[in-house]
Amino acid sequence: MDTNKVSEDEMRIWNMWKGSFKRIFGRVVQELSEHTGLSEGDFGILDRLVQFGDGKLRQQELADSMNWDKSRLSHHLTRMEKRGLVIRSPLDAYRGVQVIITSAGKAALDEALPIVSMAIRKYFLNQLTDQDIESITNLAERTKSDPSLR
Repeated sequence: MDTNKVSEDEMRIWNMWKGSFKRIFGRVVQELSEHTGLSEGDFGILDRLVQFGDGKLRQQELADSMNWDKSRLSHHLTRMEKRGLVIRSPLDAYRGVQVIITSAGKAALDEALPIVSMAIRKYFLNQLTDQDIESITNLAERTKSDPSLR
């Protein structure tokens, strides 16, 4: 048997997993957008600024935490700046740019957090058994420590 080939059953499982994730994630993002006007990217940036940087992060650290390239993040931040959610401030000639959440950005995040939490509970957590949680946790830990996935 060719270990590089995926069987029909394995492909079916892969597609089921991908489809489930996309449906659940899509519903969470839809709830976020409908109730707050924030995109998934907006929420991710605002949340990371607060969670990882106490309201501010170097732009490169933010890009790394989101797995976005510099250009994508820069364009997104420009749109967020125009809406008053963040500001960018140069650190100095050698240290780059700092992204800072504004009071409007913090208010938008505070409004979004309970909506996102309720959607995650409704579309994901309420579907899980204790055994499901254990299996997902084990899979996440295994893939997190797999060097080929970094």
